[in-house]
Amino acid sequence: MAAVLTLFARTGLAAEELITSAAYPNGEVIPYVLNSETSAPRYVIILFPGGSGNMDPKMVNGRLEYGFRLNFLIRVRPLIVDSEFATVSTNSTRSEERIQALIDDLKRRFPAAQIYLMGTSNGSDATMRLAAYLSGRIAGVIHTSSPQTISGFDPRQVSNRQLAVHHRYDGCRFTPFSAARTSHERFGTELIVMEGGNRSGDPCEPYGHHGFNGIERETVEAIKRWVRREAGPASP
Repeated sequence: MAAVLTLFARTGLAAEELITSAAYPNGEVIPYVLNSETSAPRYVIILFPGGSGNMDPKMVNGRLEYGFRLNFLIRVRPLIVDSEFATVSTNSTRSEERIQALIDDLKRRFPAAQIYLMGTSNGSDATMRLAAYLSGRIAGVIHTSSPQTISGFDPRQVSNRQLAVHHRYDGCRFTPFSAARTSHERFGTELIVMEGGNRSGDPCEPYGHHGFNGIERETVEAIKRWVRREAGPASP
């Protein structure tokens, strides 16, 4: 299926494009938003937002529209994208068929790139559920602000890299820091612990510690160092 690229806007770092070349075997399209500074990135990170996870990117009257713009992962894309990193933003999913269609499309588009999957909050529930399937299929999976279930997540059962990222003072009752720490202590899950920043409003919303508010750049840089293997995990 031929790629359909619709240039929407250019930020300070990268063009934002709606891609409709990923598809199920029956031809049903799986749209995603690509942000890339180069045609040959070294790393491509698929982003799963939290909440319902339904970004639903689409063209409306010549404009690219989608939800979750304030979500941690969606709003920090300009900090991720550079000459080495590109991002793909799409609906969060637990479907192996859907994620495989995305991976196949990205491997055709960027054959030399290492592919990572990163989710946040409820999106990390999806990344954990897909971890076993993605073992050996992509370079690694990153779980940020993960729900309580990460306490039982054992990365030793998969062959690719796994990382948890959590704010020490995440106040959301569904995503306690203690759960990520338990996975680190019990199973050796690599863990980056963030501190500082600002908190406001609902502790489960993007502008609290749950969404790394005020330390977005520091959090992104820590993740990118891990992807590049420049540094090990922080101490919990």
